[in-house]
Amino acid sequence: MSSILELQNISKNYGSSVVLKDINLSIENNEFFTILGSSGSGKSTLLRIIGGFVKPSGGDLIFNSKVINEEPIFKRPFNTVFQDYALFPNMNVYNNIGFGLKIRKLDPKTITDKVEEVLSIVGLNDFKKRMPHELSGGQQQRVALARAIVCEPKVILLDEPLGALDAELRKQMQLFLKDIQKKIKTTFVFITHDQEEAIFLSDRIAVLNNHQFEQVGSPKELYYNPKSKYLASFFGECNLIDGTVDHINSDIITINTAFGKINVKNKYKNISQNQNVTFAIRPEQIFLNQNKDNNSFSTKVDRVEFKGAVTNIILNFPKNIKIKVQINNAEEQIAINENDQFNIYFDPNFGNLFVND
Repeated sequence: MSSILELQNISKNYGSSVVLKDINLSIENNEFFTILGSSGSGKSTLLRIIGGFVKPSGGDLIFNSKVINEEPIFKRPFNTVFQDYALFPNMNVYNNIGFGLKIRKLDPKTITDKVEEVLSIVGLNDFKKRMPHELSGGQQQRVALARAIVCEPKVILLDEPLGALDAELRKQMQLFLKDIQKKIKTTFVFITHDQEEAIFLSDRIAVLNNHQFEQVGSPKELYYNPKSKYLASFFGECNLIDGTVDHINSDIITINTAFGKINVKNKYKNISQNQNVTFAIRPEQIFLNQNKDNNSFSTKVDRVEFKGAVTNIILNFPKNIKIKVQINNAEEQIAINENDQFNIYFDPNFGNLFVND
């Protein structure tokens, strides 16, 4: 893949209020790229800067090696799908989809061919005469996407387009979006605050925090190798255990915690003796009923959370520390109840250490 869109030192201020600061990013051709962040992080502002709805306070937006900061919206080869879909209420599905082509003054035969083709792609052939109010939320979302696709943009911008849908329909539309993106082979830039949605849909993800990107990478990179404590806790569930470095050798770092010493594989260059650190480990990376000489601890179950395919087990440790362990119910057929005594084991190869400021 090759880069199609670059952001160089993009910033955005509203008076003294900083929204974005030194945003640098390269998006590949035909990539499903997601910008992930909590509410108010600036992700929608960034998308609007790309689309031309908002001008940056500084930096350059580059498309195919050309700076397009001053390009008006209608000259940018991008289309945007908003959360509220923004369909024309007085037009049926066919005319909503074909509106952009009419504006471009294409001949009627070309318009008909293109609209019919897109209707087939999004599975709305039988709905082309319906008005927007006669459609479900998922169908309206598909019309909005079809309207974006039909003009054959180089980049489609999606500003939380699934946010208004209920949970089951949202899952269906996630599958639909992923399938459509592969079919039409167009770059998607997707905005969401939902980590699971980002993991499922994306080739790469950029996490916005404190006006900047915390980390950019594949879902697996961000999940298993977060570069900060914030990202470890924001991107999926994670246990954070504070401690102090007790011993370091070429293979193992030993940290003192409130409930004992934990050995962690030494893969770090910035860790030194007596430093205050945080050990971050995912619930599914902690093992039950394994009693080994090192990294094993015995404690009681505080509560059990059955979630269908998985069960979360919350364990009590000294100083009111709670550790969450997740087991796959298809693999582990064990009865677990509150106040049961269990051994847990931390494999030194799992987890990450972060130096505390």
